[in-house]
Amino acid sequence: MLISLSIRDLAVVTQLNLELSAGLTVLTGETGAGKSILLTAIGLALGDRADPGYLRAGAEKAEIELVFDTSDAPSAQAWLEEQSLDEQKACIIRRQINQDGRSKAWINGRASTLKSLQTLSEQLIEIHGQHAHLSLLNNAEQLRLLDNAANNETERRRVATLADQWKKAHVTLKELKQNSQDQQAKEALLRYQLQELEELNIETLDFANLEQEHRTLANVDKILITGQQQLDQLYENDQLSANALLGRSIDALEELEQLAPRLGDPKQLLNEAQIQLQEAVSLIRQRIDQMEPDPQRLAWLDEQIGLLSDLARKHQTTPEALPEKMAALQTELKSIERSSEENSELNQLLEILKSDYDSASEVLSKLRTQAAITLQNKISTSIKQLGMPQGQFLIEVKADQSKQPQIEGKDSVEFLVSANPGLPPGPLNKVASGGELSRISLAIQVAASDTKSTPTLIFDEVDSGIGGGIAEIVGQKLKALAGNNQILCVTHLPQVASQGNHHLLIEKTSSKNETQTTVKQLTREDRLNEIARMLGGLKITDQTLAHAREMLATST
Repeated sequence: MLISLSIRDLAVVTQLNLELSAGLTVLTGETGAGKSILLTAIGLALGDRADPGYLRAGAEKAEIELVFDTSDAPSAQAWLEEQSLDEQKACIIRRQINQDGRSKAWINGRASTLKSLQTLSEQLIEIHGQHAHLSLLNNAEQLRLLDNAANNETERRRVATLADQWKKAHVTLKELKQNSQDQQAKEALLRYQLQELEELNIETLDFANLEQEHRTLANVDKILITGQQQLDQLYENDQLSANALLGRSIDALEELEQLAPRLGDPKQLLNEAQIQLQEAVSLIRQRIDQMEPDPQRLAWLDEQIGLLSDLARKHQTTPEALPEKMAALQTELKSIERSSEENSELNQLLEILKSDYDSASEVLSKLRTQAAITLQNKISTSIKQLGMPQGQFLIEVKADQSKQPQIEGKDSVEFLVSANPGLPPGPLNKVASGGELSRISLAIQVAASDTKSTPTLIFDEVDSGIGGGIAEIVGQKLKALAGNNQILCVTHLPQVASQGNHHLLIEKTSSKNETQTTVKQLTREDRLNEIARMLGGLKITDQTLAHAREMLATST
């Protein structure tokens, strides 16, 4: 539960430190005293949108701090432990708002995002605003209230998850189908292009080698003539060949070596050169002996190089890069083939998800239907106590089997009411008057809150438009609700205020330079005067004091 609230420099509050207790705490004060600023502060601390307009005039920043005892909030405590933020069953939330509109938030001293703050706050506190009866006309809000009463969070999450998965798979399949015709044409083109490439054995293509072989065959006559000339000049001319000249040089140096031993080294080099020359001659003779004109092979090479060059131009690449182009086309074809497989797999997945969704939705519908019966009975009883003795409240749950999977399931929910005997139940916005709608709203909130696991509930003037004995019943209901929850209630009704276990008075004081709001914890004597004021207005008489004393006495 919320055990303390601290505010600094927010609106008309300079500094406020407020200790809170279990049970029903009522907050009262004159209209405009600043009761709403306390709820605004709590909302800001729990993640509401920050606005620099909230800052007190002249202040650089505003700060709000809430301290919770989480021993009665196991889900919040579990979340804190998951985030390594648990502090011995305590939770301290702090929010700072700066002049530039930026804000910072901390949970147990660690900086926090607003999303985390909002996730945690949902498990700690719930605020019922004074205009809740207007949102009650919305079917989505009616469904939310029913789900809260049904305590079906696990089933709702499963339905929402399955619906989300189905929608994503459905969108993907739709996109695949839209591209199906284009893919079929693309697949046919790819197969034709690959066939052309395969017929020329592109995968094993060595274009550089083909070009070299072509150059060789195209010049074979020149090669043979020139090769033979080189054999003659290097070896086969007995007198003038390089080999004969080297031999004579070697013989001459050998004779001189006897006279000048230092000439042995160049002689040795010439010997090695002669050996190299003879080996080169042998290789030349071997190579040209292996060559002969081959017109048919040359014609085939001409044709292949022409075909490869044409194909390269067609694919806007070079002949050398055709194997790489073929690999890219094969990859693209496989991708299209996988898309076809994915199409089939997605159809199967959609069927499975739809079947699982149908089953989960059916379970959720049953829980909602069961909860609707219990909740409508509670609300019918409450509205009869709240001045609608012939009132009948119904919750209609309809499942639309034709709907595509939705995160909220197949059900549509509508709240119906009959305020007078003999009239069939109808939608709230068509049957209930403004005052009746306020009472129905209060009955719904009290009945729905009865099943809440949220430890702290705040009611902000939800009793507006109610008075007399009905107001006393409202106070009694809130007090009964406080047996299991901490209840904070902003009220203008003495009948409700008198039921409080604790009473806080909000007052506004003005001086020449500033206006401030203060909060005072009332003693029993103070409560007597405040309730008398609420009963009698500006002038408090002995009679109003006696009435106030009686109200306090009967509320204990």
